[in-house]
Amino acid sequence: MRFDLITIFPEFFAGPLDHGILRRARETRLVEVNVQDLRAFTKDCHRTVDDRPFGGGEGMVLKPEPLFEAVESLLGHGVGDASKPGDADPKTAIVLMSAAGKLLRQETARRYAKMERIILICGRYEGVDERVAEHLATEEISVGDFVLSGGELPAMMIVDAVTRLLPGALGNEASSQNESFSAVEQDLTGTGERAGQAPPLRPEAEDAPGRREPESAARNHVLLDFPHYTRPAEYRGWGVPEVLMGGNHAEVAKWRRAAALEKTRRNRPDLV
Repeated sequence: MRFDLITIFPEFFAGPLDHGILRRARETRLVEVNVQDLRAFTKDCHRTVDDRPFGGGEGMVLKPEPLFEAVESLLGHGVGDASKPGDADPKTAIVLMSAAGKLLRQETARRYAKMERIILICGRYEGVDERVAEHLATEEISVGDFVLSGGELPAMMIVDAVTRLLPGALGNEASSQNESFSAVEQDLTGTGERAGQAPPLRPEAEDAPGRREPESAARNHVLLDFPHYTRPAEYRGWGVPEVLMGGNHAEVAKWRRAAALEKTRRNRPDLV
């Protein structure tokens, strides 16, 4: 298994990779972990990886060009453009770490453990240009209902969760088969549920007689962040939504609300 970590802070990973199961897995060549500095794929003297968001707003957004080029350099081939998208390798996952992604679960780690390679894109700042999520990454993954300063810690969680599922990583194969969230086919509880199923993540609140919904969906109506775009306005034939460049703040706010709702329904339908 090979992991590639794309980040603007490559030194971040020195500690976590040098201890415990991950250290042993690397020493025995069960896994290979490569850390790629994103700034190596910039073109200007300041090694700029971010720019201001179209439509206005807080913070900066990671640009698409260095991320596309970093992934292509690691893959050894192009990923295409709007006129001719590239073919995805079913044995390789390109994962964008994002608070607006789908939740990481043990079943996700098990699926990744069957692959040959995982490329992890560590976001920073206000977010990553949406064209990366739509046309480069094969998946957008979140590690929980909270926001971190960057994607490095979540990326390490995936590396750890997947590595320990690889044959030979733990020494005793039963260790990963008899633990929380392990897949068990038979009903061992007497309740009709499979042992190893995760309990509800949120307390439930009464919404109507005979009906119960997650508290966050029933009361808070939490939405994921809206998509972000930055320069260039067009990249490989993929353009920025025109409304974000029109200067009409009311229309921008309306678009962002609708886009946030659509993304929430796609990645986290449990929240709406």
